[in-house]
Amino acid sequence: MDLKHEVKSSVKDENLIEKRREQIIEGAVKLFKEKGFHRATTREIAKAAGFSIGTLYEYIRTKEDVLYLVCDSIYNEVQSRLSNALDQEGTVEGLRLAIGTYFRLIDDMSDEFVVMYQESKSLPKDALEYVTNKEMEMVALFKNLIHKCVTAGEMRITEDAVDMAAHHLVVQGQMWAFRRWAIRSSYSIDDFICLQTDQLLNGLVKRIVSVPV
Repeated sequence: MDLKHEVKSSVKDENLIEKRREQIIEGAVKLFKEKGFHRATTREIAKAAGFSIGTLYEYIRTKEDVLYLVCDSIYNEVQSRLSNALDQEGTVEGLRLAIGTYFRLIDDMSDEFVVMYQESKSLPKDALEYVTNKEMEMVALFKNLIHKCVTAGEMRITEDAVDMAAHHLVVQGQMWAFRRWAIRSSYSIDDFICLQTDQLLNGLVKRIVSVPV
């Protein structure tokens, strides 16, 4: 099991820590998107979060801690939202539900995903390793769903293809965050989910069977 990167706080009230860190994440994402991680200062992060620099340091120790909190919040939300889809694992319908849930999460957290992938290289080694492992856990979650569909006879693909399909699914969903500037004028999130799910499950080319005459 991965050891969770610890973000130290001088505050003991867990509910208050959670509330303040949500404010920090929200303010930091907007700031990092606008200025980039390296150009943003902790004083600007505090201002964006709505409190003083002194208060900020009660909940984090470094600017890298803030970026880690952004990354970790994404993976926690993925795990939380996909829990309902896991109740139907082993069925293509359950996989469709998981895909739709994941893609809608990306729609809700587009800025967070962009910041995470653009700036995660700035994390310290232990935090970056933790975030990378969480990414692989997300892939593994979809790999498990696809594998159970294969075992149940609802899909016919090889084991190698299962792994690739899981990576493909995760990346295709993230496309909504990275390519939204180009596609949101033409597709709604519902259109995107429908088209991407169809392409993921059915492919781009439908085989045409010639009938002898």
